[in-house]
Amino acid sequence: MTDQANSVRSWADSVVRVLLADDEQMIRHGVRVILQHADGIEVVGEAANGAEAVRLAAEHRPDVVLLDVRMPVHDGLAAVGPLVALAPAPKVVMLTTFGDDENVTRALRAGATGFLLKDEGPQELIRAVRAAAAGDAVLSPGVTGAVIRRMLSGGPAGAAAAAPDSRVAGLTDREREVLVMLGEGLSNLEVGTRLGIGVGTVKTHVGSILGKTQCESRVQAALLAHQAGLMGC
Repeated sequence: MTDQANSVRSWADSVVRVLLADDEQMIRHGVRVILQHADGIEVVGEAANGAEAVRLAAEHRPDVVLLDVRMPVHDGLAAVGPLVALAPAPKVVMLTTFGDDENVTRALRAGATGFLLKDEGPQELIRAVRAAAAGDAVLSPGVTGAVIRRMLSGGPAGAAAAAPDSRVAGLTDREREVLVMLGEGLSNLEVGTRLGIGVGTVKTHVGSILGKTQCESRVQAALLAHQAGLMGC
């Protein structure tokens, strides 16, 4: 059986453990109800602020943390770093409202996997959780353009301060192909389908790309593809 077929079956064979972090109880309840009715997803805890989210993540080891950007005591922005520093690190998806792209940008630079608007529908929420668990970027279409423009104009943080050209210089031709597809927002399955390779091989390429370019997430790699002029724009 191919890697792609195994990927399709994986949701029946494993459970994605999710931690919710939002200071509004009604939102947490609504998200929990949606996810509890989805096959292969289990909500393992709820937090009302970032500090509680980090503590519960260390205790329950979720695969995915849905993290509100704005919370009292310890907000989502402050929690991203400690969450992605856990071993194993959960995938962090920021829950945000339209127009909050500045804070989302900061979260992505800190290592968040992506962002999702709070008013997205149930199926989009479920898809986002599964995509994050699979290692794919989660970018809500409603604010993706604004966030990418802000990140490109503001420049990346940390290791991303190095010249984009020098950071992609060590990539193989195939890794450059994969990086361009990350810049297009394709999932591992979509990349594999386009290149005629298995999802496992795509994951290997993505891991190599992140290591060579010193990117902390697929989102940062996607932005690097734009910065390095690989997207033809």
